Formats: sequence, C-alpha cells, structure tokens
Amino acid sequence: MKLSLCNEVIRELSFERQCALAAALGYKGLEVAPFTLGDDAWRMPASERAFVRKACADAGVEVSGLHWLLAAPAGLSIATDDRAVWQRSVDVLLSSIELCADLGGAYLVHGSPGQRRVADADDAKRVEEAWAAAAAAAEKAGVVYCLEPLARPDCNFVNTLAEAEAIVRRIGSPAFRLMVDTLASSLEEREAVADVIRRWMPTGLMAHVQFNDRNKRGPGEGADKFAPVVEALRDTGYDGWVAMEPFVYEPDGPTCAARMIGYVQGLLEQTV
Repeated sequence: MKLSLCNEVIRELSFERQCALAAALGYKGLEVAPFTLGDDAWRMPASERAFVRKACADAGVEVSGLHWLLAAPAGLSIATDDRAVWQRSVDVLLSSIELCADLGGAYLVHGSPGQRRVADADDAKRVEEAWAAAAAAAEKAGVVYCLEPLARPDCNFVNTLAEAEAIVRRIGSPAFRLMVDTLASSLEEREAVADVIRRWMPTGLMAHVQFNDRNKRGPGEGADKFAPVVEALRDTGYDGWVAMEPFVYEPDGPTCAARMIGYVQGLLEQTV
C-alpha cells in the first residue's frame, strides 16, 4: 500500500511546498483537488502541467490521482435538466480525466455530492449518462474513474456500495470502479468497515481507499479504529493507494498531515 495526502489539507502552502512537506512526512503521493490549482485547473496549459510534474519529481512524490472534481468552477451539475450546464459539467469531467493522465495520476474519485444531487429519476439518468462518458474517457486515457458512495445528508444519490455496484455493472467499463471512503462506509454500510473491505475487495471492483474518521478528522484523531481496516486491506491483497482525506484540520493542516501518517504507518508496521 502507498500512502497519499489529499492536498487540500495543506492548500495554504505553495504546490512546491506541499510536495516537499508530503515527502518529508513519508507520503508517496498527493491526491490533488483541482480547485486548489485554480478554478480553471481542468484546462490547465501544458506549461503549468509541466510545473506540477516537476514539483512532484523534485520532491520525490507523485500525483496519485484527483478528487473533488466539480468543486470549481461554480455552478456545475451532472444532474441538472439545463443541458448547457450539464454539458459544461461533463466537459470539466472529461478534461479532468485528461489532466489526471497528464500529471501521472492513476485514478479519479467522483465524490462531488452537491453536483450529483438529484430530485427525480430523470436527474439520476443524467448523472449516469455523465458517468458513462467519464468511464469511456478514462478507459481511453489509461486511468480509473472511481465512483464514491457518500453519506447522507450531504449526498442524496449513491450512498452505499451496493447502489454504486449496480451503476458500475450497468456501465460495464473496466475503467469505472468502486472505492471505499471509511467515513461514508462507517455511516452507511450495515457492517464494520473492515468487513466491508473483506466482502467487496474480492469482487475485483474496488480500486481505491480513502481514510477518514466519522468525526470528519483524520485517522487516529477520533474514535474509529483503523487497525482492523489495515489488516483487512493486507489480508485481501490490496496494494494500491490509501489517501488521507480529513475535512477538519486540527490544530492545522500540516500538523494533521503529520499525525495521520504517523498513526497509519504504525499500523502498517504492525500488520506486516
């Protein structure tokens, strides 16, 4: 397993300093939220893409993938019946897939609860249409597009892995797969997160994992126990990226980043 830091945790730093700090703490990658690179990161020019790659290479880290895909620009939705807004939103998704590949990333995470909020069945069909387009683009680009089940009330469409699986199987692309976010799984699944991993990892549909406590802080900063989760990942042979994605950074982002990796690396050593 390789550990990645979601870069919005330390977004107050320049990108070069983000890379340097992540590397110094022991992370192997940054999971990049495009909005941290600007509202128009999805159409970043070649010179800026080269700058991002160089900053990572100089520090010895990788862009592991992208997440928070539709946070910017404002006003996007893949559920809306406004076809112009829907098309613009899909264009941002497809360009983000290209960006991910250009930056050397392996995956994209589709969370974006506000931009997939549905009111009826027609909205849900439009969301799935957008995801089918993203799956085809991801397959062509050589990256994996991950559908992330998210917890209520923040998200009202695709809350469980079973719901996500139905869509993944309908779309039927090897580049469109599932992922586990431990916060969402702890709130929405009927079994412990470790048991969720043991049940779903063998399906071959699982492509990514994010760690966060149900209190929205990082692993090790709440009541959730991650030792059984790490053990389940080991036992099921997972060797991909594990990204740290807290939403509350206390006392600050860099300290949170340091505490998370110290906790998780200790668990990894114990389960070798």
